[in-house]
Amino acid sequence: MWILPLVGYFGVVVGFAFLTLAIASGLYYLSELVEEHTVFARRLLTRLIYAIIAVQVLLMIIDRFPVSLSVLSIVSHLVYASNLRRFPIVKLSDPLFILSCFLVGLNHWLWFRHFSKPLPPSNNWRQPYGVNYEEMPSFSEVASYFGLCVWLVPFALFVSLSAGDNVLPTMGSVAGDRPAGLGHSRGTSDGKSKNKGMAKALVDGVRDWTRENGELMGFWRGEQTRRF
Repeated sequence: MWILPLVGYFGVVVGFAFLTLAIASGLYYLSELVEEHTVFARRLLTRLIYAIIAVQVLLMIIDRFPVSLSVLSIVSHLVYASNLRRFPIVKLSDPLFILSCFLVGLNHWLWFRHFSKPLPPSNNWRQPYGVNYEEMPSFSEVASYFGLCVWLVPFALFVSLSAGDNVLPTMGSVAGDRPAGLGHSRGTSDGKSKNKGMAKALVDGVRDWTRENGELMGFWRGEQTRRF
């Protein structure tokens, strides 16, 4: 067969493209919701962080998760919570923000190593060197743990926070973060500046980069060339 494998490869590419567009659209929509409901988003993120800390404590006490990794995860979520002190504004050069990004990767790597380790031998006298399959976590349990206890809060913060280097100051911003006079720049004639979420800025940047490179490569015509 020659045609069917080509159809399969083409279907994988199209499916991946649709999945990427769906994720980008979801991030854009969530950023819009956070911009409209900032107070509710901060309250929700705070309660989510404390709920995950409580789950980590229960896993450490009842399921006997490693104490060192559990304490690291709890401290990491407390560092994530410290990013909410200026919510939704965050500086990309803030040490706490940089530390949070480092802790996300560190938690992922350490927990992945933990779940990848071989289990201790079984206590069954018939199979003293066998694997204890009863205590082996399933794929759904491991994936759920990573999704809820490792990735959920950093992903929610990424969607909710606004990059301080890309937005104009609001009335609630800290004095000295921006020079005076920027509050009446273009696009803020109503006296209010709109914060732009990091996820929204990322989607806009990718879209603008795709449009500009498409115009240079001749895939489509730009707005200026259409006028002529």
